[in-house]
Amino acid sequence: MTTDWSTLDVQMRRYSPRLRDDLRIDSAASNHLATSIAEECAALPPEAVAEIRAQDIVGLDTRLEELVGFQGFMDLVGSIPAHPAVVRAQVITQNYLCFVYLGDSCFKVLHKHTPSGSTTRKCCRFLTDNPIRAFRNALAHANWRYNEDFSGLHFWSRKGSDPNEPLSDFQVSQLELGFWQALARCVSYVAFSYATNAA
Repeated sequence: MTTDWSTLDVQMRRYSPRLRDDLRIDSAASNHLATSIAEECAALPPEAVAEIRAQDIVGLDTRLEELVGFQGFMDLVGSIPAHPAVVRAQVITQNYLCFVYLGDSCFKVLHKHTPSGSTTRKCCRFLTDNPIRAFRNALAHANWRYNEDFSGLHFWSRKGSDPNEPLSDFQVSQLELGFWQALARCVSYVAFSYATNAA
């Protein structure tokens, strides 16, 4: 598959310092994140791609359609005057798609099949570990709310998998959440595009 990922690379470049500092991704890959992920997906053994496709009951082409449809929604929202009801719907939709839908359908699967130390695996680990894991669970169990000044979200989740563990208190700023969402969308779009079109 030959796709020019330069536009997505440029969009993600604003997060290069975070990718280097928090995810330990090297400078070259952090400045060309989409291209790096695409190259790693292209290097996956055919049997790994076949296993990824076979495990997905919904179908990767359908998942890619959902991402494209969601981008259309985001473009539409960005083209109209801001309205509180629309912004709230956007927040719920974007968080569900990025962390619940993609967490289970993309990041966990990719983490399993990509090499240790690869850019893709580092991204998937980040997107499935705490605090994002805790945020995903808070979304799924309706344990979240806006901060009073709407500067971010307040959420409650267990840090581990023990159901007897008490809920912990977390907060995420809008700036941090924007990084998480952008990374989720970048990784999944590249991966689904590759897997859908791979021979």
